[in-house]
Amino acid sequence: MTLSHAAKEMGKWCDAMTGVEGSSGYLALIIFTAVGWLWINDSLPFQKNGQQKHEEEEEEEAPDPPRNFTTKQLRHFDGTVDEKTDDKKPVYLSVAGTVFDCSNGRDFYGPGGPYEVFAGRECGAALATMSFDEKLLDDVAACEKLGVGDRNELQNWLEKFEHYRCYPIKGKLVPDDKLPSPDRIITMEELRKYDATIEDIPDSKELDGYATCPIYVGAGDKVFDVSFGGVTMYGKGGPYQRFAGKDASRALALMSFDPKDAENPDISDLDETKIKVLNDWINTFENKKGYPVAGRLGKKK
Repeated sequence: MTLSHAAKEMGKWCDAMTGVEGSSGYLALIIFTAVGWLWINDSLPFQKNGQQKHEEEEEEEAPDPPRNFTTKQLRHFDGTVDEKTDDKKPVYLSVAGTVFDCSNGRDFYGPGGPYEVFAGRECGAALATMSFDEKLLDDVAACEKLGVGDRNELQNWLEKFEHYRCYPIKGKLVPDDKLPSPDRIITMEELRKYDATIEDIPDSKELDGYATCPIYVGAGDKVFDVSFGGVTMYGKGGPYQRFAGKDASRALALMSFDPKDAENPDISDLDETKIKVLNDWINTFENKKGYPVAGRLGKKK
């Protein structure tokens, strides 16, 4: 059947169905009008699918910026079910201080797996020596004491995780003995220094092993290092960067983004309700988020 013959047959069918001679022309006009409207409004199925695919590609989540971990924070990521959300937690392993997301290897490192004891732990020395000895866990320094053969094996594990298994690197584990004393006095000058604008970690013994430069936020008389899990919020471009490098006590108490409150730490004129809000923030920082206390501001109580 030729195209012209098919068109004639379609016209006869339209006339028979509508009882109006030449109705196929009206039908074609309606179809073309509808297609045009859909085209103008980007509603054609093939357009929408293509556009949706493009948008999905654009909306693919970028990897989280590297963060620092305390030993206690790392223990949370053991692959067990989170009691608060009923979701399975990620499986993180630290190998010689480098924290990998091994969730794709949950069958091996998650609950019930042959290496589940390593989940949420520093296990570099244990992997290098193929040992499950508890004494070798959570000890980054033990990796530096390995013999030549075991060091080569440790390097093999690192290469396997990063290049063969392609486990994402989440950051660095900072051992407790490498954290600054929570009782040291931090000057306002030092506080302002760590305002999330330093891109490269300063070459200093104190920051050796850090994944990212410290980010300090003052609250009450304490200074918290929020680079331990709060980089996306308080780091460069984050919604709370305005508090980084500042004593944000007043702004936190007032739940305020006003620059004047961020620059003014005085809370002497605030009522008990506002002080309670500030204390709730401090409790969240210290106990819920687990941000380490990097020092104190030496305020008069």
